[in-house]
Amino acid sequence: MTEILPVAQLGNPVLRRHAQPITEIADQGLQTLIDNLIATVVKTNGVGIAAPQVSRSDRLLIVASRPNRRYPQAPRMAPTAMINPKIVDHSTTQEKGWEGCLSVPGVRGLVRRYQTIEVEYTDRDGQLQRQQLQDFVARIFQHEYDHLEGIVFLDRVNSEQDLISEAEYQALYSR
Repeated sequence: MTEILPVAQLGNPVLRRHAQPITEIADQGLQTLIDNLIATVVKTNGVGIAAPQVSRSDRLLIVASRPNRRYPQAPRMAPTAMINPKIVDHSTTQEKGWEGCLSVPGVRGLVRRYQTIEVEYTDRDGQLQRQQLQDFVARIFQHEYDHLEGIVFLDRVNSEQDLISEAEYQALYSR
């Protein structure tokens, strides 16, 4: 049975740690964590989540893009667990886009990210995967990958003028 996990909030030291590599992919505890992360990201209307956000300093993230209350225009994709992920290549093109975070509730910020990235990761079955991600899904990955490096999106906002409340964001951009 899956469990909705409590989300660590800004100020929790786990969000500032460099997450540790995962060595035992078949471990039942890891498989349960993956299921719980997927259930948590769905329940909280997120589009991605990383293990440090549930107080686990492991190199694991979930990309789970789909339209929801917080991201009504998000493209639909199956939730994907990415173990020990890395960016192996990226476009030179970057673009600014609004980001929010389950660990920083109530705030959105404009963040510059690569438009296209190529990533490598191990899937939950232990298979090495390599794929290209673009646009919003590439943004999700980069945001969640930052969590594995101890970075939150606020660290990437250029100025206070690039911040907005969640309520104002929803009023202006969620139509």
